[in-house]
Amino acid sequence: MKQPRFVVLDRDGTIIRERHYLSDPELVELLEGTADGLRLLREMGLGLVVVTNQSAIGRGYFDKSRLQEIHQRLQELLSSEGVILENENIYFCPHTPMDDCNCRKPRTGLLELAAKEHGFEPKDAFVIGDKPCDIELGQRMGATTFLVRTGYGSQVAAENQATPDYVVENVLEAALVIRGLVN
Repeated sequence: MKQPRFVVLDRDGTIIRERHYLSDPELVELLEGTADGLRLLREMGLGLVVVTNQSAIGRGYFDKSRLQEIHQRLQELLSSEGVILENENIYFCPHTPMDDCNCRKPRTGLLELAAKEHGFEPKDAFVIGDKPCDIELGQRMGATTFLVRTGYGSQVAAENQATPDYVVENVLEAALVIRGLVN
C-alpha cells in the first residue's frame, strides 16, 4: 500500500490572519485563498495537518483551554468552507524559545509525531509557512518547502531570511504548485 502524502501547515500568518499572541477565538480569520487551497489539496488526496508554535502558553498569556477554543473556532471556519483536517489535529508547542524543547519549530518533534500518527514519510511532505522556522523545519525533514507571502512571509522573502523551494502568494498558490508536482 502506498503511503499517504501530507501537507504540513503553519497556523498564524499562513492559514489565519497573523495576530500577535492570538488569544480571542472571535479574532480567528482565514486568510484569502486558504479555504480554496486546502480544498484543492484535499481533492488531490493529500492529508492536512497544522503544526504551530504557541509560546503564549509558556509565557502565561493564556492556557491550553483557551488555545483549544481558538482551535475549535478555526475548525468551525474550515468546516464551513468544506475543509477538514486529519483527525482535526493541530499539533502545537506550548513552550518558550528558552525551554529548549524538541517540539518548537524548527525542531522536528511535532512533525515527527504527526508523521507517526498519520503514517506518512516527512520527506515526502509539503511544508507551508510564513517564517524561517517553518522552512527550516521542512528542510530538516527533507520535505518540499513553501514560503507564503502572507503573515511575515513578504518580509522574510524580501530579506532573504529563508531559502524555501518555492515562494508563493498564499496557500492557494502553493496548492496549485503542489498539483503540478504530484501529477
